Amino acid sequence: MADRPIKVLLIDDHELIRNGLGVVLDLEPDMSVAATVATVAEGIAAAQELQPDVVVTDLQLQDGTGLDVVRTLRRQSDTVGLVVLTMHSGDEQIFAAMQAGASGFVGKDAPATEVIKATRHASVSPRAFVCAGLVGAMMRRQSGESTALTEREHEVLLLLAEGLNAASIGQHLFLSESSTKSHIARIYQKLGAANRAQALVTAMRIGLLSTVQPSAR
Repeated sequence: MADRPIKVLLIDDHELIRNGLGVVLDLEPDMSVAATVATVAEGIAAAQELQPDVVVTDLQLQDGTGLDVVRTLRRQSDTVGLVVLTMHSGDEQIFAAMQAGASGFVGKDAPATEVIKATRHASVSPRAFVCAGLVGAMMRRQSGESTALTEREHEVLLLLAEGLNAASIGQHLFLSESSTKSHIARIYQKLGAANRAQALVTAMRIGLLSTVQPSAR
């Protein structure tokens, strides 16, 4: 890769950011922006066609999330670099990006140099996750301050998104109804939600859910 520029695919549904960041990256002598697109579907198709070295994607997109892009492309390749950009850079988003297989995570309030640095890192170490806030997030998780959902809570969340009630979720996961309700209450607490609708909206905003099915309660 040293004898050619790093080929970058940029995915963002805001034209101003997409074009502006594209110019910033293109100005780097060791980088070349192969394409800029606006949606998950366009991003995955462009990645498969262009075979970029690094994909830089926004977290919130019109037809899903940047994590959908990361998961799909990571399943297809261990060598592609995957950098997630977001306006919402809390602990939950950091861990979700890391677990999805991202190479880096950068808040949109960070200077452009951080995106450039993350892109270079992703091109050479695609499976080594970097994020400026990772150490703090890990410390908060260890001290019990993190709002990260457990694997079981995420399973419950996905079934909530399908419209299932506590009894049905318990049957699916072989849990008692009281245990299921405890998981649901914990999910609401972690997401700062008072009910199912608020929890699902928050989960979509931070990238834990791509789509939410109409409630069937």
